Amino acid sequence: MDWKFRQAKSEGPAVTDILDALQVGVLVLDEGDHPVLANAAAREMGLVRQRQGGTAEPTEEAHTIVRTLAGQVRRTGITRVVELDLPRLTHGEPLGVNVRASALDGGRVAIEAADVTEAHRVARVRRDFVANVSHELKTPVGALQLLAEALLDATDKDPAAAIRFAERIKHESSRLGRLVSELLELSRLQGAEPLPEPEPVDVDKITAEVLDRAKTPASAKEIDLRFTGVRGLKVYGNENQLVTAVANLVENAIAYSPEHTAVTVATSEDNGYVEIAVIDQGIGIEPRDLDRIFERFYRADRARSRATGGTGLGLAIVKHISTNHGGRVTVASTVGVGSTFTLRLPSRPTEAALTLPPSVEIGGAP
Repeated sequence: MDWKFRQAKSEGPAVTDILDALQVGVLVLDEGDHPVLANAAAREMGLVRQRQGGTAEPTEEAHTIVRTLAGQVRRTGITRVVELDLPRLTHGEPLGVNVRASALDGGRVAIEAADVTEAHRVARVRRDFVANVSHELKTPVGALQLLAEALLDATDKDPAAAIRFAERIKHESSRLGRLVSELLELSRLQGAEPLPEPEPVDVDKITAEVLDRAKTPASAKEIDLRFTGVRGLKVYGNENQLVTAVANLVENAIAYSPEHTAVTVATSEDNGYVEIAVIDQGIGIEPRDLDRIFERFYRADRARSRATGGTGLGLAIVKHISTNHGGRVTVASTVGVGSTFTLRLPSRPTEAALTLPPSVEIGGAP
């Protein structure tokens, strides 16, 4: 072992503590690929592992992939930077590591490793999001193109068919417009734009506006809109976003409820929080879907969503709004009986509500 490394080890806790305090893994291998220096992060990443040697004393060895990389650098003398997926000691997602290997004198190799697992996850979520958006946009755009061609053919020959095609074009263009609008809203909520400063908001005002908006679709299905609960409650946040969140829940309740049923908005206060619950008597949600319904573009009933013009983004928007306001949204549902979505929001300024941090992106799970 070179005197510099012996000196680093002999200088006591100073150098060791500095290395262990680093989030990046630091590892030095000698000419025989034996670790002569390793910090805590390198061990946590699995770059260095314990093995039982010929004696009772356990010894350390570098990961096989790291030794292979070190050998390449040692032969060429060229610094290499690569990204690796290292299997974890326990089951789970592989550890994404950005590794920089540099040759030192005497055949030694210095390894620097940074954990990029989260960056890989975010990149994967973005790729999935782009793929989903492309797929969702392709459907109404393709439908509009076909309907426009059919409309041109039927204009002179079959006026009744032309009217039907025109109505379908109107429906598909409306769906497309809503999809684009909700994508922009989701982008704003995820931090593309600064979030507005939180202010006290009257819950009565939120529920009144939402119920007023919902009168027309509810009347079309003869659904009884009801309000119950405590009056005069306040929450802290942005009024427009909160109206959007509650409106999305009420619109979903109406869309997935049969005719001649009821949708109820109930308000209550609980230990510093206001709860706004939307209760329906609809088709309910299967238990297997409950953990995924807040994911972007996830639809428990795709055929029903297409029929109602759903985009698959409404509940994702609700979850982002609740998170940005220091709250949360929950769901309880029984198939064939109905569902209850509850938005829980701070009733007074809290650190979470005041700062309104950008919400974390939803992956297949939130």
